[in-house]
Amino acid sequence: MDGETAIRKAYESILKHDFEQAVAWFEQAITLDPGKAAYHYKLSITYARSNKLEKAIEHAQQAVDLDGRDEHYAFHLQHLQAKRLLFTAEKLFDEPEERLWLAVELLKEAVELDPLSVEGFLLLGMAYHRLGEYAQALRSIKELLKLDPQHTIGRRLSADYEQKWKQYMKNATLRGMLAERNENSHE
Repeated sequence: MDGETAIRKAYESILKHDFEQAVAWFEQAITLDPGKAAYHYKLSITYARSNKLEKAIEHAQQAVDLDGRDEHYAFHLQHLQAKRLLFTAEKLFDEPEERLWLAVELLKEAVELDPLSVEGFLLLGMAYHRLGEYAQALRSIKELLKLDPQHTIGRRLSADYEQKWKQYMKNATLRGMLAERNENSHE
């Protein structure tokens, strides 16, 4: 048996919704032809669909290492790395505020790796909002809405964050005016 035969059997298994068998066939193809980047890429996709993210990243990296010129392999790897950052950041949402800043940094990196990540912009907006950074929260949600203008949660959060931003700016203006008046009265 050669690698291409194993790949065909993997796809037959996928059509039968037998993803574990598909993984076994993809691994067999890799054993038969370990230098074939496409085999690692295909196995990575199957692992990703089976929510085995670390294994998916491992094989996506191998595909890139074997054929770094293929943009599909590089984009797939970046997408998976961004997904891992999202999962890690989301776990920090229940932590104290200083850990939420770490989540923001991870989410910023995630959307840089995958600028089409609706979930990344949503989580980034929510993290900024929880930190009281309304301008950044609104900016993140607006990026989400550029990608998916009909995103129900994004539309609701956009209206909510816009209102909070306006209230924040109004309060800041009032504080500034009061501070200026207090300075003038002391002169």
